[in-house]
Amino acid sequence: MTAAGRPVVFVDHRFPAEYADLVEGRADLVGLGGDDGLARADGLLVGAARRWDGPALDAAARARVVSRIGVGYDNVDVGAANARRITVCTTPWAPAVSTAEHALALILAVTKRLPAQIERARRAERAEPVGRALELDGRTLGLVGLGRIASRVAVAAQALGMRVIAHDPLLDASAVPGVELVDLAALLAGADVVSLHAPALPETHHLIGAPALAAMRTGSYLVNCARGSLVDTDALLAALQSGHLAGAGLDVTEPEPLPADHPLLARADVVVTPHVASSTVAGRRRLYQHSIDNLLAVLAGGPADVVGERFPAPIDEIPDERSMP
Repeated sequence: MTAAGRPVVFVDHRFPAEYADLVEGRADLVGLGGDDGLARADGLLVGAARRWDGPALDAAARARVVSRIGVGYDNVDVGAANARRITVCTTPWAPAVSTAEHALALILAVTKRLPAQIERARRAERAEPVGRALELDGRTLGLVGLGRIASRVAVAAQALGMRVIAHDPLLDASAVPGVELVDLAALLAGADVVSLHAPALPETHHLIGAPALAAMRTGSYLVNCARGSLVDTDALLAALQSGHLAGAGLDVTEPEPLPADHPLLARADVVVTPHVASSTVAGRRRLYQHSIDNLLAVLAGGPADVVGERFPAPIDEIPDERSMP
């Protein structure tokens, strides 16, 4: 704490000036891309670039909380934090709306063949003599995962007239009315568009590899706004090159970013965005707001309002998303 009684918060990146009002009078920020102040920080506000393992946490000897600006613990060793009695929080609700909208945008972009059509317009060419875009009304969307983001995608897809099926091993009943839960094999075989919304775990690494891609319908589409490691990039490229898949929309890739000369980037049937699904004006502000609120709530002795794993035990109840700002 400072002499004024405000907590010292270490930020492992440059803090955006437009969010200064979220901490003004509430905390003193240090670090901001360097290491100054790490040893005296009461809490850590961290992005996705820097790894926070045991040695890094030992350097933050006073820290009682690590608050991730985002979803997932890819760069935070939760076990090492818990062993040091450090709470770890994430912001699972903050990016849900923006990411769901981005997933829908990618679905529309690839099924309507927008990259190819934009190129034709730039070359002053007329429309293709035979329409090859997919009309989504009456088609089937398969959601791999049916959590916060995918549930919103499901509702939007239903509004477009799509049938929606989903695979989620954590659910025994659909979270969205009208969505049928199926096993992964049935989803891959039955969907015209497969959209991925699963976490990055050892068991989901390359979940969509050559066998899964071969099981998808000929002429179907793949969209990934979750984690790049879910998809075997080489196998995806081969499925596109063979014509088995009609297209792909990717906000996340493996590796990330893709090299500038990667073949996927040159394909007219592929849309790649640089992991920006949550980067709307409202989405980015919510990420910072929730992560700061989490950090300060834990330092004040209470639970984080929007929490992931925390020491000594996870919060049992997470607030309804509709109640979040």
